[in-house]
Amino acid sequence: MKNEFSIPQLFLRLALGIGFILPVLDRLGMLGPAGTKNVAWGNWENFISYTNTLLPFLGKSAAGFMGLIATLAEAIFAVLLITGYKTRLAAQGSFLLTLTFGLCMAVFLGIRAPFNYSVFADSAASLLLASIPVYKWSLDNYLVKETLS
Repeated sequence: MKNEFSIPQLFLRLALGIGFILPVLDRLGMLGPAGTKNVAWGNWENFISYTNTLLPFLGKSAAGFMGLIATLAEAIFAVLLITGYKTRLAAQGSFLLTLTFGLCMAVFLGIRAPFNYSVFADSAASLLLASIPVYKWSLDNYLVKETLS
């Protein structure tokens, strides 16, 4: 059966992967300082303050730890999705991360917040990507072919 998902899965992988790596770079100040056009945080401290608004039931240090965990997860998901390695697992993880993020935004910032930033659309896209049977143009696909030959 022909894989009709070749281009859509590639686009989903790249869009989600780049969508994860850019905020990580922003938090590390690699996209410019705070206040620069198209820079949300500009540094780690601003990001942790924002994280604390999403997790107000945690103290600042615990929110900082959760921000670190989320950042590491986003960086890992970005690399896995862009390269197409362990794609299904990365997509499932990114679904859970973005769903959790969206729910926290809805509860603590208001229901419009996750929709203003398309967080639930990213979450749904991750879930859809996880359900695609074959990831053409991916390390996963290459490794399967190498194993079979």
